[in-house]
Amino acid sequence: MWQERKTWLTRLPLPVPETLKTPLEAAEFEIGQAGVRAAFTVEKDGGESYEILPVDGGYRITGGETGILFGAYALIRGLTTGCVPAGRQKPFYPLRMLNGWDNMDGTVERGYAGRSMWFEGGRFDYEPARVRQLGRMLASCGVNVLCVNNVNVHQPAQHLTDTLLPDLARFAALLRPFGVRLMICIDFSLPMQEGLPTADPLDEQVQAWWKERAKKIWAAVPDLAGFLVKADSEHRPGPNTYGRTHAEGANMLARAVAPFGGVLIWRAFVYNCMQDWRDTKTDRPRAAYDLYKPLDGQFDGNVIVQVKYGPFDFQVREPVSPLLLGMEKTNLALELQLAQEYTGHQIDLFAMPPLWREIFDGMGKERAKAVAAVSNLGRDENWTGHPFAALNLYAFGRFGWEPDIAPETVIREWVRLSYDLAPAQEDALTELLLSSRDAYEQYTANLGLCWMVRPESHYGPSPYGYEFDRWGTYNRADRNGVGIDRTDAGTGYVSQYPEALKKLYENPETCPDKLLLFFHRLPYDFRMKDGRTLIQRLYDDHFQGCARAESMKGVLESLPLPDADKREILERIDGQIKNAREWRDITNTFFHRLSGAADEKGRKIYE
Repeated sequence: MWQERKTWLTRLPLPVPETLKTPLEAAEFEIGQAGVRAAFTVEKDGGESYEILPVDGGYRITGGETGILFGAYALIRGLTTGCVPAGRQKPFYPLRMLNGWDNMDGTVERGYAGRSMWFEGGRFDYEPARVRQLGRMLASCGVNVLCVNNVNVHQPAQHLTDTLLPDLARFAALLRPFGVRLMICIDFSLPMQEGLPTADPLDEQVQAWWKERAKKIWAAVPDLAGFLVKADSEHRPGPNTYGRTHAEGANMLARAVAPFGGVLIWRAFVYNCMQDWRDTKTDRPRAAYDLYKPLDGQFDGNVIVQVKYGPFDFQVREPVSPLLLGMEKTNLALELQLAQEYTGHQIDLFAMPPLWREIFDGMGKERAKAVAAVSNLGRDENWTGHPFAALNLYAFGRFGWEPDIAPETVIREWVRLSYDLAPAQEDALTELLLSSRDAYEQYTANLGLCWMVRPESHYGPSPYGYEFDRWGTYNRADRNGVGIDRTDAGTGYVSQYPEALKKLYENPETCPDKLLLFFHRLPYDFRMKDGRTLIQRLYDDHFQGCARAESMKGVLESLPLPDADKREILERIDGQIKNAREWRDITNTFFHRLSGAADEKGRKIYE
């Protein structure tokens, strides 16, 4: 049995009452229990916006019902962290969605915090008190949509059947008081699984079938946000099967949900997943842009194309996807990943705000109309496996509301909301988290190298693990050099960028060091900007990154954290140190054997 425990809502009591039915009731409860004097003024069309004003020794929060709830959490947060928001506040992105990769059998694809919190045995199975607390957590940081099931829909019809729609409705009702709406993933071929001979989006029977199904679903859950679809990708069905475009497939579904105010989220994660490693012309990062750029302007107004932040797949470092810069006539959603699939499995520390700052700055926040992130939640008592992984969920909500927020600001907010630390201890933990991404990058895949992980688990080093596989994930390392030439003389990928970025990336002298081997194939004796050779930089980063991971343990041991958190954190830092040493030794040995170059500093590299 799960025991309710504190998260970053440490100043708020548990449990959440079953009697809450509306966001306004939730706001009244939270403000009252926090001991804050505040009155509310409800605006009929206020939506999610709010304004907090000091009045008579207390505060007045003005806004729509949901806005008042978000304002209540912002007031409590501000009083705790010392910065109450001033002026009218509204979210930059209207749709801020958490994507659950939960399967109805209770497993979670790429889940590192235990089994599904709401599915088990082919049905909804959850503790209502925990789901209410989940809604509270999401609302407190600004998330307003939860997509409950995996984009790889393994049991496509179950959650949409007439018998399970009441369960979906009951689950939605638990989250509704917190302003959190549901979304569901669908299988494009679902009409065929229920008797139709085709799923062709231009077939009138198929169109009528989806319209009728949408009508039944919205009758059960009137505030459902919409459908999310992964199509024609990694063996998922889609419109290409019938010679139709992705715009035609998306628009058919969008028109089915439009009468109910629904949106259709269409993932742009589409590429050739059966590539031959001997094919040096096909370049996986080109795939999304090549497919979708010609369709720009052909999608209906309630279609949102969801684009991963980089052209590969949630790697430690990638350039901003050119699709985010090139689709000027299409509604886009930026897709992030909280689940640490390639960034340490919620064992190794990886605070994501510095990564996101680069992405938002690189694409321009106005390029997207929504933000989404793959969930890092599960049934573990602490929700996210590693207690500090909760930072990434909190930060995602805050970035969705305020994409200009500084990484240090949001990390310090979370630290102050979650733990009672002296100023020096707060500084130490904030700095450790702020630098954790750089440390992880150094000891794993530096200079823009990707896919150095073990293929079966995506955890731990395997420099050649993907090199001869089908996924298009190559580093081409040999005795002469390493990296992919993505200039016009190579795969041409760099030409998908606007001219200024193309010029920056196509010249190794101007290309940022941290993306150098993503865009260029270089010899080991290539001189970096600081004068070091490429091979020496590879060695130095792996030694330094490992040393940084080892030094984290002393800091963590010194912090007066709650016992349960501290036990888990110290156990996981031991796992991280072991992992970092494996990365250091295996990767350095790999490059030493290829290059024959000695480490100039004489450190241990295995023969």
